[in-house]
Amino acid sequence: MNNMKKKKWNKWIFIIGLVFVALNLRPAITSVGPVIQDIRNDTGISNGVAGMLTTVPLLAFAFLSPFAPKIGRRLGNNGAVWLGLWILGIGIVIRPFDSVSFLFIGTVLVGAGVAVVNVLLPGIVKKSFPAKVGLMTGLYTMSMGMAASLGSGLSVPMSQQLELGWQNGLRFWGLFVLIGLIAWLPQLRNASRSSQLLMDKSVKSSLWKSKLAWQVTLFMGLQSLLFYCMISWLPEILTSRGIESVSAGWFVAGMQLIGLPATLLAPVLADRLRDQKGIVFVISLCSFIGIGILIIDVQTVWLIGLSVLMMGVAFGASISMALSFISLRTRTSDQAANLSGMAQSIGYLLAASGPLMLGFLYDWLASWNVSLLVLLAISVIMLIVGVGAGQAKYVFDEENENTSA
Repeated sequence: MNNMKKKKWNKWIFIIGLVFVALNLRPAITSVGPVIQDIRNDTGISNGVAGMLTTVPLLAFAFLSPFAPKIGRRLGNNGAVWLGLWILGIGIVIRPFDSVSFLFIGTVLVGAGVAVVNVLLPGIVKKSFPAKVGLMTGLYTMSMGMAASLGSGLSVPMSQQLELGWQNGLRFWGLFVLIGLIAWLPQLRNASRSSQLLMDKSVKSSLWKSKLAWQVTLFMGLQSLLFYCMISWLPEILTSRGIESVSAGWFVAGMQLIGLPATLLAPVLADRLRDQKGIVFVISLCSFIGIGILIIDVQTVWLIGLSVLMMGVAFGASISMALSFISLRTRTSDQAANLSGMAQSIGYLLAASGPLMLGFLYDWLASWNVSLLVLLAISVIMLIVGVGAGQAKYVFDEENENTSA
């Protein structure tokens, strides 16, 4: 009985640690945008260079994600998460120093730290909660979403109302890292190296040839692209429709908050279904309707609210489904870590290109409608690859099927 209580207690300690780790994966990034003008004024950098401060972390995700599984095998996944948090914390601390060099070095470190943790969490969840992957994925993804909203919402009040300045406002999120390090400390006892170290090359080789792995990867990338495009440009789109800038900001914040229940619900439902094609259809339909409403040149608040509601549900559910696919389409935590590295590497590279693409189209055509039509097409493509990713199959079973055929 004591042993059962100990196991239950250890599970709760793990869940608490997982939540506090997940809380660190977005605010260091989302807190930059609202104070970007203050950063530009104090450092003298151009608007183009300032825009790179939000793009660099995504590029770091893309280029460093493939290396995270290797770090996990060297240090153990739990130990690698601990290292990732340290890198993130160092980046947060040095980023606001009075130097453009430190600003970008810190930003790269923030992206690197988050990339390591991002990639390894799906495999850790699969290993620790194999029967409740959906619930645990939804829980930590919802924690990420909540923290992202806090980062966006508190950045300006801390900088201006509390008179911390943008430097200390950005450093504030280092406290979350400290709490995360403490909460994750008990898991270092399980930070042993993986026994599947020699499997890495064959796993990676098979993965990049797998149609199912590419479907999961493209679903991850396309849903990220849609989300970051709207986070970046929805305020501009709404103000071009006659909405006041303050109201436009609240609509963007509302979109993120509305998505939180869907973030938790989607993977929980996914766990109970044989395949996830129906969930993907609902996600894509909500995305299509939400973006489609914006093409209509309206100033009606309830229509814009409906658009934000649909996009919030779509984007909230799609990120948790993308992460759930990584676990649902693999058999072991090592496979999940490798698929996570592939999916997040390509995925965030697509995500980084999306806002740039929309900005270029607007500069070229002076209209948001063409950009929104492109996003509608991307929603359709997301449906197609998502239906493939939602099949009740495992990535590495494809080789056996081909062999038997």
